[in-house]
Amino acid sequence: MRKGFGLIQALIVIVMISGIMAIAMKYATLSVKQTSDAYAKESAELFMDSAVELTLLAISGQNRAVSGCLKDVNITSADGRYMADVNISTYYLLGESVDCSYCGSLCTPIQTEESHGMVMLEVVVETNATHPKNLDKQIRLIRRTLQRP
Repeated sequence: MRKGFGLIQALIVIVMISGIMAIAMKYATLSVKQTSDAYAKESAELFMDSAVELTLLAISGQNRAVSGCLKDVNITSADGRYMADVNISTYYLLGESVDCSYCGSLCTPIQTEESHGMVMLEVVVETNATHPKNLDKQIRLIRRTLQRP
């Protein structure tokens, strides 16, 4: 009788330990997924900052007299994981400046010299669905920002 009772206790201990291990594995899986999602979101936010900077560089290099003002810029990350669509909705330029005439309807005339040259950007960053590392992650970040090129 004693040997049978010890076998039942051993089985109960094994079942309890396996239950605890199953719960620990579930929490470990959730933690890994959360860390992976946080990394992807942070990467997308950093790419968004880079897209804003590249757009400002493109605006600075644009010859408005020849081709007018930029309306939008499309950027893909170096590894192909993220795509950014930057829409330039408004240029804030002095009303009497020549640049305002080049931009047409995108120009909002202002009177303050300190604000001359500011632009309103709407940046949308999305994961590239065809990239193999993004098959289970879909991120879409939107930011409106006022910048000076």
